[in-house]
Amino acid sequence: MSLFANVKIHPTAEISQDAKIGEFTVIWNQAQIRENAVIGKDCIIGKDVYIDHEVIIGDRCKIQNGVSIYKGVLIEDDVFLGPYMTFTNDLAPRAFKEDWILTETLVKRCSSIGANATIICGITIGEYAMVGAGSVVTRNVKPFALVAGNPARQIGWVCTCGNKLNFNLFCSSCSKQYHWDKEADTLKTYKV
Repeated sequence: MSLFANVKIHPTAEISQDAKIGEFTVIWNQAQIRENAVIGKDCIIGKDVYIDHEVIIGDRCKIQNGVSIYKGVLIEDDVFLGPYMTFTNDLAPRAFKEDWILTETLVKRCSSIGANATIICGITIGEYAMVGAGSVVTRNVKPFALVAGNPARQIGWVCTCGNKLNFNLFCSSCSKQYHWDKEADTLKTYKV
């Protein structure tokens, strides 16, 4: 009988008994989930994913193959992490340092991070933001922002559906129209 009720775990995955995993989460081969990690319900944890101790992951997240998530990272609900992207948690890493300082990172709900991206610790990635594949993110990403490059720079805005907005902040895919809410410092849809 599984220690984790209603969780599908591949036999080659290594899961600490001290981890907490929500119902209907699927964990694929050779994933490692360390002690005191918390993973929400309905998540997909791909092959070769590493989740460090005390990492917190929300509900309905999709974590693709080879992703590394280190202590100090908080991932909210409905986040997509592309294959082989990684987080960091130390701004001054040295192999010989024993007194290193943990620097936290926040990935807000419904955001997406592309394949092979690297997220430097100490930043926040806003709601619905999208990070392009191979990007190196060194500073905060605004909600709905599309960033790419090394270092990543904002190159546009994205809709809740994930498609790039045009110059008028209109989504030709789902027909949502946005405007900039200066007070909230974010994009908002017009009320219909």
